[in-house]
Amino acid sequence: MRFLNCLKKLISEWQALPKMENSHLKNISLLLLATLFISTSGVLGKYIAMPAEVIIWFRGCFGALFIYVFCRIKKVNLKINSRKDLFSFFISGFFLAAHWVTYFYALKLSNVALGMLSMYTFPVMTALLEPFFSKQKLNGIHVLLGILVLIGVAVLVPDFSIENDEAKGILLGILSALCYALRNLTTKKHVKNYNGSMIMLYQLIIVAVLLFPVLFFSDVSNFESQLPLLLLVALLTTAIGHTMMVNSLQHFSVATASIISSVQPIFGIFIAYLFVSEIPSTNTFIGGGLILLTVVIESIRSKKQA
Repeated sequence: MRFLNCLKKLISEWQALPKMENSHLKNISLLLLATLFISTSGVLGKYIAMPAEVIIWFRGCFGALFIYVFCRIKKVNLKINSRKDLFSFFISGFFLAAHWVTYFYALKLSNVALGMLSMYTFPVMTALLEPFFSKQKLNGIHVLLGILVLIGVAVLVPDFSIENDEAKGILLGILSALCYALRNLTTKKHVKNYNGSMIMLYQLIIVAVLLFPVLFFSDVSNFESQLPLLLLVALLTTAIGHTMMVNSLQHFSVATASIISSVQPIFGIFIAYLFVSEIPSTNTFIGGGLILLTVVIESIRSKKQA
């Protein structure tokens, strides 16, 4: 009798296994799809024929509109609990605006591959900066990873002359990474108390408010011709991509999601090659490989310590 009961249990578990595997495969696919959507910012950012600040302003406005509609449909609470939180939201929104503007200029000065790979130093920067935002002590391995990142960036730079546009693009990419790391660190403490879409909504509103004055000094006469691309970067990259990424955290740890999403620069380079025929150089592969290696090492290391 006990044998029959065990046999029935094994059969039922075996029958449920394909469903479990299918569910896991679905979650993996959605996370990779989210990463792919976010990766489109590289090509779209470089080839929208408008000043970077104007692109970001429209991205913030349209992205906020899309996410607001989503929040209303899902009945997400949009109330901010305190003035302190409101100020913190403003700071994180400022860093997000600075990150996007410097990132888009990095793309325009260099190319999609160099811009994305230099910006992707932000995970290690976050690890180095986190002790200043929390009680964690600086780990020696973070210093080693930081040196490895610097070596990777040095390989990316074709000419160390400050007059070289690609060098300027890489430096702006690194500055963009710093702003993104600071934005994530100032946002982290709110994740437990607020919905992720709600946080993103307010940050986009702050981005739009901060960059509103640029409309008085920029040429937006070609707005109608660029509208489809602006809507794409707001909807595909910002609203859908980031929302899917947040939702994926329901099924994966942050460490696992970070490891999987580290393929973002590879997606970006592939998209640039596919649609705009940007062929990465050998140095791009070597330097990018070193940077991605630090991302993977830090993601695995932090997962073991979690």
